[in-house]
Amino acid sequence: MKKSLLLLFLTFLLNLFNAQTITFISEKTNKPLPKVSVFAKDGSIVAFSDIDGKIDKQLIKPEQEKFRLVYENIVLAEIPYSEIDRDIVKLDEKIKDIEPVVVKNNKPAKYLLIKGNFNAYVTVNNVLNCYVDGIATYVFDNKNKKVKDIKIQQYRIFSLEGATFEKKEVGVWDYRMFLDLPKLKYAGNLEKYNNGELKVKELKTPTKDEIEIRGEELQEKELSILGYRLFDIRVIANFSFEKDSKKSLRDFIEYNSIEYLKLKHKTEPEYNQIISYKNFYPTELDFSNDKDIAEVKYDKKQGHYTSKYWEDASFPNMQTVFSSFFKDDLKEK
Repeated sequence: MKKSLLLLFLTFLLNLFNAQTITFISEKTNKPLPKVSVFAKDGSIVAFSDIDGKIDKQLIKPEQEKFRLVYENIVLAEIPYSEIDRDIVKLDEKIKDIEPVVVKNNKPAKYLLIKGNFNAYVTVNNVLNCYVDGIATYVFDNKNKKVKDIKIQQYRIFSLEGATFEKKEVGVWDYRMFLDLPKLKYAGNLEKYNNGELKVKELKTPTKDEIEIRGEELQEKELSILGYRLFDIRVIANFSFEKDSKKSLRDFIEYNSIEYLKLKHKTEPEYNQIISYKNFYPTELDFSNDKDIAEVKYDKKQGHYTSKYWEDASFPNMQTVFSSFFKDDLKEK
């Protein structure tokens, strides 16, 4: 009798948990769709699906009316609340061929160079604050697979009108200071993430293998620094590799991360939710004994580019998505 009651209770809890999530899956493959951004009608990013394709159903509010779903930097659909308020939402993700990473030189050398496209953006209380994209090259030590340097070749940078610095109003700051490129610290040494402190999960899709790493800090107690309060720091990193590969740097095809931070001045009654998104998409792989690659100084006050690289069809141009919401308020620097 006790076992039956326990089983019934566990089933109830499981159903209760499942009822509190929405799962995005592919119409073509029936596999989960991770990294789907859910935009509300005002342009705020209210949810981002995890490696199981799940988001918290409580983040979806009826008053938001319509939701724009963005996957792989492309708008998949715009749907009303009635169509997203379900346990499972099937999406036509318009599977596109993954552009192969061009290997320019296969002869081993001191450095392994991975060139690619990147974008990064920061939201404050779910609303876009600033954005950057461009082209960069990561210089790896070919022996220990550690990043030695990051060289930026071109970039452009944007921020919303009205962002400023008021010491005691964290929610109105210009957060371009957070627009760093991903460090890719262990991209060539993924085993170092299996340290017992991080949660590691793998997903195999029809086109690639994905590995999600989760970590968190300051979950129980806030940190006080110079009159500011920090709380609830979480990081979710996702590495993608060629399907059924050894998951080495040669197989590396995509990186995405989301960094969460709750921040406020001590005089503010509520925390501000700061979220930083960073993405890198390799396009070329090269071996070289020389790491003196042409680069520009990364000045977050203004962009620096010599070509309209964002017009390439394969470039991850999220700026067009954001500008569709914020129009002329999103200013290039």
